[in-house]
Amino acid sequence: MSGYERVYATLAAMYGLPTWRPGLPPMDELVSTILSQNTNDRNRDLAFERLQTRFGRDNWEEVRDAASEQVIEAIRPAGLAPQKGPRIQNALRQISQHRGQLSLDFLAGMPLEEAREWLTALPGVGPKTAAIVLLFALGQPAFPVDTHVHRVTGRLGWVPRTFSAEKAQVALEAAVPPDHFYALHINLIRHGRAVCLARRPRCGECALRPDCRYGLADGGRVDP
Repeated sequence: MSGYERVYATLAAMYGLPTWRPGLPPMDELVSTILSQNTNDRNRDLAFERLQTRFGRDNWEEVRDAASEQVIEAIRPAGLAPQKGPRIQNALRQISQHRGQLSLDFLAGMPLEEAREWLTALPGVGPKTAAIVLLFALGQPAFPVDTHVHRVTGRLGWVPRTFSAEKAQVALEAAVPPDHFYALHINLIRHGRAVCLARRPRCGECALRPDCRYGLADGGRVDP
């Protein structure tokens, strides 16, 4: 069994294999993911709910056409509202301009790289945001790399720790079997939150340590 296979199996034994659950509709997923940038899930969800309450559920035309101050006020709990509000509205305007309607469902029938390029051409949509929409809302084989996935895979040695999240995403999509993307993404996040912490990783109790370059090196922390 390879190191990757051992890690995948160990994470599955620790956290289980997550059952596939479709995410939000693609438009909702896009807006929610923009809101999630540089904040936690609770604040993202609160801002998304406030946006839906203020403008109507899934009424993205109202959000697109609203005064920017109204959108900024609605999403304030997500943080960076003066930046995120215009990003959301500009993305909605660009989708409307190119498609004549506010829907991303058409991306499901597009080749993966074309769909990725289409999304990343939108204002405020980078590779991670595009990958989340593709994987969770459209069922496309993309591998989002958030801060936890970036940290854990870097420490494992799967990607150089000098790689940006964008470079890590490209490398991981090439190395990981596509049918493992969903479960591995979820379980790496779980492990990053529970054990492989950013400041004080709990290497001494980590089941991945035998396959982890960071955990086996002098820099790996062994908690008492």
